[in-house]
Amino acid sequence: MDDDFEFPTSGSVGGGDGGGDMDVPGDEPVSPAALKVGEEREIGKAGLRKKLVKEGEGWETPSSGDEVEVHYTGTLLDGTKFDSSRDRGAPFKFKLGRGQVIKGWDEGIKTMKKGENAIFTIPSELAYGESGSPPTIPPNATLQFDVELLSWTSVKDISKDGGILKKVLVEGEKWENPKDLDEVFVKYEASLEDGTLILKSDGVEFTVGDGYFCPALAKAVKTMKKGEKALLTVMPRYAFGETGRPASGDEVAVPPNASLQIMLELVSWKTVSDVTKDKKVLKKTLKEGEGYERPNDGAVVQVRLCGKLHDGTVFVKKGDEEPFEFKIDEEQVIDGLDRAVKNMKKGEVALVTIQPEYAFGLTESQQDLAVIPANSTVSYEVELLSFVKEKESWEMNNQEKIDTAARKKEEGNASFKAGKYERASRRYEKAVKYIEYDSSFSDEEKQQAKTLKITCNLNNAACKLKLKDFKEAEKLCTKVLEADGGNVKALYRRAQAYIQLVDLDLAEQDIKKALEIEPNNRDVKLEYKILKEKVREYNKRDAQFYGNMFAKMNKLEHPTTAGMVAKQGAAPMTIDSKA
Repeated sequence: MDDDFEFPTSGSVGGGDGGGDMDVPGDEPVSPAALKVGEEREIGKAGLRKKLVKEGEGWETPSSGDEVEVHYTGTLLDGTKFDSSRDRGAPFKFKLGRGQVIKGWDEGIKTMKKGENAIFTIPSELAYGESGSPPTIPPNATLQFDVELLSWTSVKDISKDGGILKKVLVEGEKWENPKDLDEVFVKYEASLEDGTLILKSDGVEFTVGDGYFCPALAKAVKTMKKGEKALLTVMPRYAFGETGRPASGDEVAVPPNASLQIMLELVSWKTVSDVTKDKKVLKKTLKEGEGYERPNDGAVVQVRLCGKLHDGTVFVKKGDEEPFEFKIDEEQVIDGLDRAVKNMKKGEVALVTIQPEYAFGLTESQQDLAVIPANSTVSYEVELLSFVKEKESWEMNNQEKIDTAARKKEEGNASFKAGKYERASRRYEKAVKYIEYDSSFSDEEKQQAKTLKITCNLNNAACKLKLKDFKEAEKLCTKVLEADGGNVKALYRRAQAYIQLVDLDLAEQDIKKALEIEPNNRDVKLEYKILKEKVREYNKRDAQFYGNMFAKMNKLEHPTTAGMVAKQGAAPMTIDSKA
């Protein structure tokens, strides 16, 4: 037998489609974790069987495109051996799922873990088919392979178009990958395909979303783990494209349409979080904290901090002698700092960059060590030393829940009177959450909770109207009316929301119902006048629109009747004037 015996591609099997990613018809392969040593089971529905001889390590298995290294012995069912890498003393390497071996191998080996040993029984349809592989393998032969998976090197098409292929040389730690806002520190070496060195860097830091050197670098780094080393094969479109890049200093020129080989190591990165989801408060973690718990609203936190202007001027420094203490969500510090600390873990050190909307706004502000100019972006280096969380609702007894809800309601009322509608809304929402589930309450406690929920939802609806969130205002009023169908304030505020949402018929229904209950309610009567004016405004607008539309149509089709149709127009919206 030839020492260089290689398996023909699955495309050579009778009926195959040749090349590419081949999948066994039927179900996905059975997880190897489901097999015990000595157990045999079918994989998929095409007759491929696997018997576990020795368990492998860990839980990972290779994927399509990975370069796998195996030892194997192949036999016919009568025991006749036709090939063995073990006899040759050299492991066999190939790319999984790329049609370089028979289908049974591609499907079987991707169920194996590193170090695993298994015997695969492969029907002819997944092996060499009707033709066999003369002179050693007869036609329509079922084969057995004793396979040990020694290792594999992961090769991923990370651009999904063949433009960037990543071969993992050294596995990284944990499972996290950098995101666009994160700052990564990498080492890399870029060469042309002929081995010509373009550039070598012993360390550079950049923001992932901003990119560096060429587009492939940022795309690759987002797929890597800390400490990972990889070889990138980069097509021109992800390198320097049709134009190439001229020589600069010690850097060699990159010719047009040149592919690159890049050795890349992700040394470390600093996580940057978009605290407010609008990129106006960014938290860069300089030192990881402990555990997973973070402060909640109402938590008492102790920090060490230093605040600076954009030019480096220090305007506040606290916590060196004794920790600076404040309460989360109580407006004791600027909003951006409050939100950022709420997202920190104990022991974490972070650099927080805060734009004016979440800092000191459009006015000048005197601080401990300097004046903050109007419209300033500021930064704080903060260390969260400790915190004590506010008691959660599940830790409270029923009376504590009711008392806490009542206190949050009063806090909401105070914020509403101060014109802080978003803050007031959050307080009302929090109050309702404490008493949302009342199945364990006594009848008296249920009544207290119901009254509180109605009041908080009504007041929150008023906040939403002020904030022009009319849909949410309508939902909150509807909740109140489900509990108290005759609540005039809920009908009145829902009518206000409907008017702004141009749901004038529904607004009229609510106003009429409110007036049936309280005929002399001045606020409701005033809202009825506003509604009537809206109706007149919309009728006038509709009449003009339809009049113009019909006039244009009739000029084209019936010039003599255009005036008559325009006068007819659309039927105006009507409203009951009894109030």
